[in-house]
Amino acid sequence: MSNGQWYPPEWPDRIRALASGELTAVTPKRAATVMLLRDAADGPAVHMLRRRASMAFAGGAYAYPGGGVDPRDHDHLVRWAGPSLQTWADRLGVDQASAQAIVCAAVRETYEEAGVLLAGETPGTVVGDTTGDDWEADRRALVERELSFADFLDRRGLVLRSDLLAAWARWITPEFEPRRYDTWFFVAALPEGQRTRNASTEADRTVWIRPAEGAAGYDKGDLLMMPPTVATLRALEPYRAAADALAAAGEQDLTPVLAQARLDDQGQLVLSWPGHDEFTKHIPTEGSR
Repeated sequence: MSNGQWYPPEWPDRIRALASGELTAVTPKRAATVMLLRDAADGPAVHMLRRRASMAFAGGAYAYPGGGVDPRDHDHLVRWAGPSLQTWADRLGVDQASAQAIVCAAVRETYEEAGVLLAGETPGTVVGDTTGDDWEADRRALVERELSFADFLDRRGLVLRSDLLAAWARWITPEFEPRRYDTWFFVAALPEGQRTRNASTEADRTVWIRPAEGAAGYDKGDLLMMPPTVATLRALEPYRAAADALAAAGEQDLTPVLAQARLDDQGQLVLSWPGHDEFTKHIPTEGSR
């Protein structure tokens, strides 16, 4: 392995099966993930977790806190602060109900997996401490989907601070993958007084790492990552503070990135991600040279 690109060995067979019509692409589930930033003297660090090797999808890979949309967040009235749902809908390229569900997923999953909550008692405040048995009980109820995010906010008397998030990118899992996600990537700054922790049963390690160091670890093959993770790490490298990244988020292109597979003139499979040439792979097929 020349770098740490996550590449399942079954992909070539699945690509061929899709091309021949033997495999039907599944519809991707909507999801959200958050690049949580913390300022330091040498520039911001991003919070990452390493997925357990036993995980069926991207086992052993480093990623950001995130997960799927909860259907209940489409139609429940959520306590909301920040840009309007229409503003979010326009930015994310979806309707208002979907925009609410996607932003809720980003905030909820960050709390579920990192213990960080982007919410406050008023539109201008953020909770300062989310530790304690009562908080943990609510977090577990969210994880088990026993409690909706809207009900959680109501129970706590909190409003979701959508102004603390900014949309950064959108990637869709390739059509030949059995587990597919249409994922919006967000950027946010760690609220003052809160601390991250490994609250996810899906992760065996968490780190704060500067984007350049994370990308270098990938380049050396030390850190396993999926293409969207590496691409977003590289995109964060120029910023010297979390606020700078947040301010630049509005300029980021949210056109979905979807991998493409084709046969070249030599009969090799070529796997590529439009706009991201570094991830292109040439896969020999039977009889090719």
